[in-house]
Amino acid sequence: MNKKSSILVTGAHRSGTTWVGRMLASNPQTAYISEPLNVQHRPGVLRAEVKHWYKYITEENQETYLPAFEELLRFRYHLLSELGSLRSRKDLLRMGRDLSIFAAGALRGQRALLKDPFAVFSTPWFEKKLNCQVVITVRHPAAFASSLKRLNWPFDFSDLLNQPMLMRDHLQADRAGMSSIGPDDIIGQSALLWRMIYRFVHSTRGLFPHFHIVRHEDLSLDPVGGYKTLYQSLGLTFDDKVKDTILNSSSSENPAELSRKKVHSVKLDSRANVDNWKKRLSAEEITRIRRMTEGVSDLFYSDAEWG
Repeated sequence: MNKKSSILVTGAHRSGTTWVGRMLASNPQTAYISEPLNVQHRPGVLRAEVKHWYKYITEENQETYLPAFEELLRFRYHLLSELGSLRSRKDLLRMGRDLSIFAAGALRGQRALLKDPFAVFSTPWFEKKLNCQVVITVRHPAAFASSLKRLNWPFDFSDLLNQPMLMRDHLQADRAGMSSIGPDDIIGQSALLWRMIYRFVHSTRGLFPHFHIVRHEDLSLDPVGGYKTLYQSLGLTFDDKVKDTILNSSSSENPAELSRKKVHSVKLDSRANVDNWKKRLSAEEITRIRRMTEGVSDLFYSDAEWG
């Protein structure tokens, strides 16, 4: 891979993509751009409309997305589009932040670092068409489910069911399962979503050996060692400033549990956080999650890691 290629950090939402993205952006070689495929993304960042969470992009439907992402990776900011969409002071402040990131990225020749969990099904396209180096985060299915349960974040499967190409290529076997899970069944939704995402991720391993698949737990237990390896794999410089940032974000002096008002904070006692799911979930919920993810979870986690 070209060392100046852009970087995509993806994986299921609540799987550590923000932490990984922020830690990789500790180095001034990169410019951090958050979630261009979020359905609520700002038009100044990406000029393509996104109607569904976990948008699936391939060569079949790239007509709008390819030029939009090529512009993004060149740090072209669409100021007029953004100005026309401003509705609040918060929007104005966000515009200032994004505009400064794009300007600095272009001026300093930085590598765009896209943090976007909703790009996970599109990772082959990002590598083949945009020459992105892809980092995929994996988090234990019970930890993923417990995080969504704690935040009371349900997932509406219509965002997947209404993408015909995604269903055709990868999720047709799960149509009945997605249709049968109730709108308030966050545990069931989480387990099924995890299984579908990481079954797809596993399927990319042989076809795309350059993908960097990292477990949230491994980074949490050895942040410095784990990130140093990742930095080297991506052609980024790991220096003392980066090391200090990583130590500060994962220190045992940080809270073991984040406030619901700070769900995107990256300052957490990383070791303590690894086992939080064991306190949040009942034995019945853990058994159900394991049963629903069976056949995929064992590709990433051992029996002992369910204890």
